This record gives sequence, structure tokens and C-alpha cells, in this order.
Amino acid sequence: MRTAHRMGIQTVAVYSEADRHAPHVRFADEAVCIGPAPSAQSYLLADKILETAKKTGAEGIHPGYGFLSENADFARKVQAAGIVFIGPNPNSIEMMGSKLAAKEAAKKFNVPMVPGIEEAITDIEMAKAIGKKVGYPVLIKASAGGGGKGMRVVEREADLQTQMERAVSEAVSAFGDGAVFIEKFVTAPRHIEIQVLGDAHGKVLYLFERECSIQRRHQKVVEEAPSAIVSPAMRQAMGEAAVRVAKACDYVGAGTVEFLVDADLNFYFLEMNTRLQVEHPVTEFITGLDLVEMADPNSPGRAVEPGAVGFAN
Repeated sequence: MRTAHRMGIQTVAVYSEADRHAPHVRFADEAVCIGPAPSAQSYLLADKILETAKKTGAEGIHPGYGFLSENADFARKVQAAGIVFIGPNPNSIEMMGSKLAAKEAAKKFNVPMVPGIEEAITDIEMAKAIGKKVGYPVLIKASAGGGGKGMRVVEREADLQTQMERAVSEAVSAFGDGAVFIEKFVTAPRHIEIQVLGDAHGKVLYLFERECSIQRRHQKVVEEAPSAIVSPAMRQAMGEAAVRVAKACDYVGAGTVEFLVDADLNFYFLEMNTRLQVEHPVTEFITGLDLVEMADPNSPGRAVEPGAVGFAN
């Protein structure tokens, strides 16, 4: 909203009854209550948000960091309503929203992968075969997962069946999708993410890294840039790999490609977040760029000539 105000764009905030005094509500030019506190009755109501956008005359919708921010169906609804979705295209969101589809796409572009299998499995015998091939410990991970849900570390084959059943059950409960895959568990890993920006002409740039290895329950606690372990050569290699991931799904706008780094400084593709992350100010501090302004060069209220997209080297 601060960026929008500086660009001369008026803003409308939507909020639940629990957030009526939240900072974003006070900061916006206009604010509309869209329902009670439970997100299923407010922030997850795509049709209610679209209705509010139409009533207030909003030309674009910024999806924020959670709730519907990586929901391809919502993005399609926004576009169908003739409103600008300030984010990537729905197909990119859909492809990178599935960890299996994301891995398959990235693999075709020569992006390093953690040893394992890039397809959903339910057969315990196949899981055992994969465990023997890559070596224990292994990680069972929900394809549609996030935030550590549907994730289990298995130290030995004897525990594989029980942990796999639990991971599938948790994935179904949390995401409505029980697909899981298995990969080598990287012990003592570092977690490095690369900020990328793509324009509508197929150009993608990387804006260096953020280290987010300090976590609690698979949730990031501290973000730092630059990373203490990344050399200039490694930074370039990871950045170029991140660009290839973005190009694999025709990415437009701001996004983040995440990697695991092992003790020998080998890096492996983890996933892509198809949105502007809450951690983006860390990159703004080290680059001096406003990622919100740059996230969608065709956002309403901004005149951009073809080929004159505002990306800095």
C-alpha cells in the first residue's frame, strides 16, 4: 500500500471482523469487511473478494502472502472478471503448487535435484526400494504440502510403512491430496532461497539469495542476506538455476526459488513460491529495489512501454 500510494494508486483493504483494527485496514484508502474471523468465512471466499473489488471499482488484486495467494483457481477467476491479478499466471501457480510437477519441470531444465523419486507413490514395496537405493534417512513429503504438514523423516526401513501412512493421512487432511514422494533426507542442511523477477517478454532475473536456515517446526524464523556460506561462483550457479526453474513455468512477476544445501555445498531444488514472500524486504534492503512496484510491470495505474520493463541489473 505504501508503494501504491507513492505511485498514485488508491488502495482497498478487505478484512475479517477480527482484523477491523489491523494496520492494513487503517492504512488503506478504503476498507471493506468481508466476513467473520474464521478464514473460511472471510479471506478464503474468492467470490466475496471479487464482489468487493467490483463494487469498489478496483482494477487489480494483490493476493498477499497467504490464503488465496497461490490458488490458481482464484487467479483465473480474477482474470475472468476482467481484473488484473498482480502475480504470476494461473498455469505457473498450478505447476509450482504441486511439488511433483515442479520437480518434473525443473528437472527438464537441468536443475539439481535431491536423490529420490519424482512421482507420487502409495506402494510400500516401491517406497522400500527407493529407500535402499538412496540410503537412509529418507524424507516422505506431501506433493501438495507446505509448512511441514505431510512430512516425515524415516531413519530405518522398519519405520517406513507407519510413517508413510501417517504422512498420507496428514496430507489428505491438510490439503485434500494424499500424493507423497520420497527423497534422500539431507542431514544438517542449509536452506537458501533465491529471489526472481520475470517480465511478460520471457526475461527472468535473480536478485541474489536469502538464507533462511534458522527454522522452528519447518517455519522460517530468521532471514539473512547475503548468506555466509555462498561464494560468488555458487551464488551465480544457484541464481542461474533459479532462473531456469522460473522459465520452466513461464513465470511472470516476483517469486522465490528455494534450495537445500548439503555439508559439501551441493545445492538441490526444493520448491518455488509463486508469490511475493513476506520476507521480500530483506532483498529490498540489499538491492535498493522496490519489489512490489516491480512485481507486475502491467499493474493498473502504471504506464509501461513495450520492452521498457523496469528491471535493474
